[in-house]
Amino acid sequence: MKKTYPKLLMIIVVLCSISTYGQQDYVASIQRYLEKNKSEYGLSSSDFSDLKVVDHYYTESMDLENVYAIQEINNLPVFNAIGSFAIKNGEVVYFGNSFQSNLRSRANGATPTLSPVQAVLKAAQALDLSQNGNLAINSHESTNEYILSKGGISLDEIPVKLVYQPTENGNIRLAWDLSIRTTDGLNWWSVRVDAQNGKILDRGNWVVSCSFPENTANFSSKNNLRKKQATKSVVLLDDGSQYNIFPLPVESPQHGDRSIVSNPANDTASPYGWHDIDGAAGAEFTITRGNNVYAYENRDGDDQVGYSPNGGPTLNFDFPLNLDQDPEGYLDAAVTNLFYMNNMMHDIWYVYGFTEPAGNFQNTNYSTFGQGNDYVIAKAQDGADLGPGNNANFATPPDGNHGFMRMFTWDPPAGTPEVLTINSPSGLAGSYSGTLAGFGPEIPFGGITSDFALVVDDNSAGTSTDPNDGCDVITNSTSVSGKIAVIRRGDCQFDFKVMNAQNSGAIGVIIVNNESGLITMAGDDPAVTIPAVLIGMADGEAIIAALAGGNTVNGTIINGGPFQKDGDLDNGVVAHEFGHGISNRLTGGPAQAGCLQNDEQMGEGWSDFFGLVITIEPGDEGTDARGYATYVINQPVTGVGLRQFRYSTDMSVNPFTYGDVPSQFNVRGSHGVGSIWATILWDLNWALIDQYGFDPDIYNGNGGNNIAMQLVIDGLKLQPCSPGFVDGRDAILAADMAENGGANQCLIWSVFARRGVGYGASQGSSFNAFDQVEAFDMPPTSVLDCTGWGTTGFEEDYFQMYPNPTHGTVNIASSKIQGEVQVNLFDINGRKVIGRIIDMNGTATLDVSGLSSGIYVVQFISDEKTQTEKLIVQ
Repeated sequence: MKKTYPKLLMIIVVLCSISTYGQQDYVASIQRYLEKNKSEYGLSSSDFSDLKVVDHYYTESMDLENVYAIQEINNLPVFNAIGSFAIKNGEVVYFGNSFQSNLRSRANGATPTLSPVQAVLKAAQALDLSQNGNLAINSHESTNEYILSKGGISLDEIPVKLVYQPTENGNIRLAWDLSIRTTDGLNWWSVRVDAQNGKILDRGNWVVSCSFPENTANFSSKNNLRKKQATKSVVLLDDGSQYNIFPLPVESPQHGDRSIVSNPANDTASPYGWHDIDGAAGAEFTITRGNNVYAYENRDGDDQVGYSPNGGPTLNFDFPLNLDQDPEGYLDAAVTNLFYMNNMMHDIWYVYGFTEPAGNFQNTNYSTFGQGNDYVIAKAQDGADLGPGNNANFATPPDGNHGFMRMFTWDPPAGTPEVLTINSPSGLAGSYSGTLAGFGPEIPFGGITSDFALVVDDNSAGTSTDPNDGCDVITNSTSVSGKIAVIRRGDCQFDFKVMNAQNSGAIGVIIVNNESGLITMAGDDPAVTIPAVLIGMADGEAIIAALAGGNTVNGTIINGGPFQKDGDLDNGVVAHEFGHGISNRLTGGPAQAGCLQNDEQMGEGWSDFFGLVITIEPGDEGTDARGYATYVINQPVTGVGLRQFRYSTDMSVNPFTYGDVPSQFNVRGSHGVGSIWATILWDLNWALIDQYGFDPDIYNGNGGNNIAMQLVIDGLKLQPCSPGFVDGRDAILAADMAENGGANQCLIWSVFARRGVGYGASQGSSFNAFDQVEAFDMPPTSVLDCTGWGTTGFEEDYFQMYPNPTHGTVNIASSKIQGEVQVNLFDINGRKVIGRIIDMNGTATLDVSGLSSGIYVVQFISDEKTQTEKLIVQ
């Protein structure tokens, strides 16, 4: 019998079904708005005469309809020419513009020369994909849309359709739009092929790789901006499920301990629990599979469904975890943690608006809105049997297609591994360090246990006089067979020794070094099928002496660490990867997947923010330094991780500003650009916490962190396709206007201005990472009266610096501070270059003529105030 929908879900269904506008024609509203404002956007009436609404849904937090319309020519869409419109009461209240101007004068004909099959072959050639299967049209979806066979180049059937593609030279070309998920699963290419000449006009990859306070008590004195969303209360479904995991806000094993959480599914986001897919009471699966995610191991790195742990009929996923072993040894615990985090990301961000109609990832859309059958397929320890991947990635196709998350294992920390454990006799028992052979198979999980046998050879080749070095014919094969052979290092090659022992029936080999220290054993004989390790001379000679004396020695060849780190246990990295699915589905609407392919796009930044904001713990401060992915790369929690700077509101820790985009793009690509955006969002989060307090209730809290989370999600919905920093800033400001009546406009401006995205900032082209102009100014009072708001701490500045930029000296003044003030200057690498005490009884002068040209962070420290500013030395 079907379970009744929760009350809140029914409310959302009703709101979505009737919409604010009923059957009103969105296109008419949009065209009316654009006609009135076309000069502002550089458009002509013909540019929006043919529009098609590709997505629309109601957003409760903003109380408006998000509508996504695409330009068309000859009834064909113009690729990524999508307008993001916010419509309220039939009128457009915000427009995120990525429309093309002068469409018809720039476009070529409407008749293709290439066939869909020819277009796919051109794309495969450009992508270096070898066709090894039949490529043919399987179905004809519409006049200009086809589904082709896999052709041995794709894991899926290949969709192909006609579009118009804008080009760098200003033309708009007729093109075949197609997508290919490569057979290794590492890439999911979205390609536009010129339908006339077969040239590759544009390509993007749907797979994004990442090679990742005290104000907690009293909110009553704050202006509670989220009270209107009190309907988002949490009622957890009691299905008996329990998971032994690293529970949020714990970021990773080095940030906190595992514990058991019971019934964690959010009743609004997952009303039938995490193991349901049919919308009826009772779990359909007892493994790590359900409506939101299917998590399984993929150690082979292939596209086959792997092993999933089973919680049984009681859904008890309590599995042991011992990190002092190869990750394969705690596979159940790892997959369970991956399942938990994917579901938590689904449930948390559902509450903030990443819902079914907005394009989230679900098998069954209980509200019937949006496209279903697109739960996340999360692969644990991906390719671990092939070696550490040192990566994580997420593939986001359009709504209705599975998101794919791949979590890899990472290189172990530096150190000498333990390669041997001796069980008996007691005088030798213990663990021994050594090196693993650079040839032959890996040591199997659990190791190889047996009695040892000292190899004896006949010295027949005359290459050595040592009868225990295995360089000649082994004379005691009967004793060696079925045992772990012990061999001294000698004059012949390592793989030759091991092969000799293998031919005598040995199941493993221990090489004893003949000099102090350890070395790496090289070799390349592919016929070697047994593992080998090398140990030090002193340890080995003790074993040889025991065997020569007639003692039975028993032990285990092991791979005893240091061990690989498993990304499945790093909640921050998992959140980051899932975050790519959120930002890609929300930007430009869920039917799109390629709106974050431009150079200044901030996808990595949103993903970092998602991981940071859900792992805030009570007692954290904005000035704390937060690294990213420190666990998987073997850094302490105080490390930087995978970014250049740790995240902090303290500009001496993280001095990033908008002007750093070019250098970061050059060095770190989209990850560098994104880390600057995440720095700004992190500042915004803490500015709001400073204003409204921190609330640990991540679902229904009323703190500044909750407000920041809502603004970020709604900003994603409002911004245009292919956004840059100014687009993202303006969308967040618009979200605040819609949600909070603009209560935080000055606060938001102060945050962005402090990091160089002020009122006078210019984005240039979002497809160019080098043409932005940063500005640190607030809006003029004629635009917005922010009197009393500075750009340093969300209140009026205590210290002023001028001129800025400067050529040699800078004046420092304060109308509020007198007496001694410590002034510190830091360069872009965080190194202190000047430290002075100045007297603020008037205006002080600081000589910076000895500094190289560049950007510096200036820190003022007095008893009353600490303030940070940016100084440009020319």
